[in-house]
Amino acid sequence: MSGLDTAVASPGVDAFLVWMALERGRAHNTLIAYERDLRRYTGWLAERDRTEFTAETADLVAFVGHLETLNLAPASIARSVVVVRALHGYLASEGLAAQDPSSRLESPRRPTGLPKALSEAQIERLFTELRSESPVELRDRALLEVLYGAGLRISEAVGLSMSDVDLDGQLLRAFGKGSKERIVPLGRCAAIAFAEWFDDGRPRLRPTKWATRDAAQAVFLNARGGRLTRQGGWLVLSRYAQRAGLADVVTPHVLRHSCATHMLDHGADIRAVQEMLGHASISTTQLYTKVMTDRLWAVYGESHPRARRAASE
Repeated sequence: MSGLDTAVASPGVDAFLVWMALERGRAHNTLIAYERDLRRYTGWLAERDRTEFTAETADLVAFVGHLETLNLAPASIARSVVVVRALHGYLASEGLAAQDPSSRLESPRRPTGLPKALSEAQIERLFTELRSESPVELRDRALLEVLYGAGLRISEAVGLSMSDVDLDGQLLRAFGKGSKERIVPLGRCAAIAFAEWFDDGRPRLRPTKWATRDAAQAVFLNARGGRLTRQGGWLVLSRYAQRAGLADVVTPHVLRHSCATHMLDHGADIRAVQEMLGHASISTTQLYTKVMTDRLWAVYGESHPRARRAASE
């Protein structure tokens, strides 16, 4: 699937990954993460003369203990356990294994880490570093405007094709996790940046001859006239974050978090934010309300005279 080391033959894993791709529509990056977790698991089983077909519950419990010795983040351990359980569930349901040894295995609780958002002043600081002179600068402004203004994931932004953008209606069509399609509003600043990029920037970056049909349809081009990659998008943001003195706190996902947090700060309905960001569950979006509550209490404690009096007594 991804070119990872597959010295340990794992036909069950191979079949599972194909099933996840074709039947469940999992994204390429998700499949890479799944494969990495499962190769670690089957490699560990092989050292104990077990396979994904012969593993027992005790093996899975021991594997979870092994993960905890690797100093992995709790979220990484939780993800590994979830995908291992999904593998065994698949093998049992397809009749490839006699039983599902993970059915009695409890998943580690995934920590509900709070999103980190930039302040609105920090956002302004970042955007003051953007210029609109060269074709690359026009592209960079449009990219950052859509990451913050529309809350797109970096993979969704660089995956945009020309047919996904409706400048007249100020709408975007984004394809999220599992290739789920959603329509996202394109704000005034982002729409202006896109129009300038399309009119004055993109035509000057397009090659004499397109290498692929996909490149010809790409919204964001690299300097060679191909589609800007996810890694390339990261580098674009990193460059401006460095200039603004925000290199330690800015990532594409932080811009997405900031978009959601600032919308809710200004009175947006949580269901609308959920739909705009493409969260499968409202519980994910509700993390932002916890951030807002914490910030509200902090402001209240610092500014309200009754709150200050209670704290000093």
